[in-house]
Amino acid sequence: MCGRYALATTAEEMIEHFKLMREVKFKPSYNIAPGRKILNIVELEDGSLKPVNLHWGLVPSWAKDTKNSGHLINARAETVKEKPSFRSAFKHRRCLIPATGFYEWQNRETGKQAYHIHRPNSRLFAFAGLWEHWDRGGETLYSCTVITTGAIGLMQPIHERMPVILAPVSYQSWLDKTADPDAAFALLANNSYEDMKATPVSDWVNKPGNDGERCVEVV
Repeated sequence: MCGRYALATTAEEMIEHFKLMREVKFKPSYNIAPGRKILNIVELEDGSLKPVNLHWGLVPSWAKDTKNSGHLINARAETVKEKPSFRSAFKHRRCLIPATGFYEWQNRETGKQAYHIHRPNSRLFAFAGLWEHWDRGGETLYSCTVITTGAIGLMQPIHERMPVILAPVSYQSWLDKTADPDAAFALLANNSYEDMKATPVSDWVNKPGNDGERCVEVV
């Protein structure tokens, strides 16, 4: 799964990486947890890209309330086309979720070891995500989820699942609302982990309230 990640960069780097034409508003953090509003990149009707802040924990449009948003922080790539909670969003509301790293915990005999998975120099990348619009009785919520897949390569010894990372060359195809859903689905198999690194970090990151560079200090 993907339940914690980092976005520690500047607005200028964000604009350059995603080729944005508008201002980006976000608060850099080394320890982003579900239930918060997180930065997403979505495509507008004119094809331009817009940065928006959405609740992390998807609420389907047909849900009676928002109580179970914490259950849908991730969507499994294997079933994302068919599962009722995600299939409409997969067809019409795909997004990019910017990150500079994410965390996963490896089970050991002595306890769990946290790892920070990142590119060299903590360069920007993007998770494949979905977003949704929920509206009931005057209450509105825009929410999102991170797509995950089976672990490969450096992730296999750490955890059985990993978030899908899209290559920059695939960003536009993933966001394209007119794209064939099967073509979009094929992008989820793209291996963009070749230059990723996994470094062990302290249990400081275990607590969602802890933030700062101490979260990614190597132990």
